[in-house]
Amino acid sequence: MENQTTSPETSYRGNIDPHLPPQNLPNANTVMILGILSIVFSWWHFISLVGIILSIIALVLARSEMIVYQTNPGRYTLSSLNSVKTGRICAIIGLSISILVFIFVILLVIGIITTLPFWGMIR
Repeated sequence: MENQTTSPETSYRGNIDPHLPPQNLPNANTVMILGILSIVFSWWHFISLVGIILSIIALVLARSEMIVYQTNPGRYTLSSLNSVKTGRICAIIGLSISILVFIFVILLVIGIITTLPFWGMIR
């Protein structure tokens, strides 16, 4: 039986040609940009709905990118994986803030509408 020793580099890169440099994940920058934009759009009243949509798109893309990375980790760079993780965290933060702002605005509008008949009594 042959004694095979594998270096960490060859075991990490899998069955990829060792002469090819690792490449970035295809949507890593898109996930990060959408995650950041979801935070930016989460602070305004009804525009927080845009933040919810952007963060959901970023979370779906981040999940697919993580699956792509996990199928063949040696093919992609670690920095692009970190970009996906950062975008995912930003999307989670943006989604949380957007939902809270959207619920607050809806409750505020409902409160204003229900108190409209009593505004005439304040003269």
